[in-house]
Amino acid sequence: MADALIKLVAYQPQWPAKFREEKQYLNTILRDKVVGSIEHVGSTAVPGLMAKPVIDIMVGVASLSASTDAIGLLSDNGYCYYPYKPEQMHWFCKPWPEYRTHHVHLIPYNSELWHARLAFRDALRQHPQLAGDYARLKQGLALSYRHDRDAYSQAKSEFIVSVLRQAKG
Repeated sequence: MADALIKLVAYQPQWPAKFREEKQYLNTILRDKVVGSIEHVGSTAVPGLMAKPVIDIMVGVASLSASTDAIGLLSDNGYCYYPYKPEQMHWFCKPWPEYRTHHVHLIPYNSELWHARLAFRDALRQHPQLAGDYARLKQGLALSYRHDRDAYSQAKSEFIVSVLRQAKG
């Protein structure tokens, strides 16, 4: 899959509205596939946090096997499917891999991954200093891994795990 460059931008106040708009669209497309909720996750979900300008959306599903037909539904409605971490989620981007405005992650509702993503988002929202630390880390990693999204994501893992340990703690 072709990859977009990693470029961070200052927080944009329109990101929550873009999420709400896409959430409505996803509810229309996925109808009975959604279990639980559709959540705004990732850095664009944290007010004030710099981010790649891509709205990350987590959609709760009953299971990965029960939601495989959603791949076709989303693919027919403007999303590009890619088997990224297929044992954990069904992953999509929009409008295309080289230029992304949205990521959609179909994740089993109430799974460990579901709860971890919400816990990390909520910790950053509740603790501005923690969000600042994360922003500084991301800035450095974006320079080091500008052309390698996987390495960029992997390099953030230790920080994320540390935050999740504190949240449980």
